[in-house]
Amino acid sequence: MGGYLRRRMAWTALVRMFKPGTPSLARRLAAVPRMIRATIRKEYDGAGRLALLALSAVYIVSPIDLVPEMAFLVFGLIDDAAIAAYFAGALLDETERFLAWERERDRARDRERPQRAEPDRKRRPPRVIPGVVVPPAQPDKAARPDKAARPDRSS
Repeated sequence: MGGYLRRRMAWTALVRMFKPGTPSLARRLAAVPRMIRATIRKEYDGAGRLALLALSAVYIVSPIDLVPEMAFLVFGLIDDAAIAAYFAGALLDETERFLAWERERDRARDRERPQRAEPDRKRRPPRVIPGVVVPPAQPDKAARPDKAARPDRSS
């Protein structure tokens, strides 16, 4: 039953792509190299699905498939169209699944990462110079050697 649902989802992924809130085609295609890398590293469980995608791509571009087109004309093209539609739908479905996996993985990493405590910064009172008040967040030129080394050219 699970295989049937995955195949059905692959076909309907073509229609689902235009649903608001789903990843764009550009975002999905950009995820393909990351998905392949994560699968090779065995971080992502898409090896079987990627193998089926690769087989369907090879079938579509294979020159061996030219014989049925020549012999059966229109019927020979129908199988290619069906495989191409499956390939497109399965690719869209798998990239959507991968992007959701990536999002969840990043959330889990964020939850596991210890939050660094913000340093306790005590506010100093402003430094008082006769006639001028300089807040501590604004350094003066004497504190910055790059500015102090330059001569004042305003005169």
